[in-house]
Amino acid sequence: MDEATIRLHVEPLDEGGYLATSPDVPGLVAEGRSVVEAVEIAQGLARKIVESCPDNGDPVPPALA
Repeated sequence: MDEATIRLHVEPLDEGGYLATSPDVPGLVAEGRSVVEAVEIAQGLARKIVESCPDNGDPVPPALA
């Protein structure tokens, strides 16, 4: 997969840690102990979502196509 830029929304959780979601990648929800960790997990998850789309018959999100 080539590189792509997606928007991430990162917010603190009441119980600690951070939650990252993306309006560009449906289903992307990543939780980490720090902002950096949440973003790193989100990056890996975005890759996995793209890789799984053909196997599941789903279209690749336009931001990642």
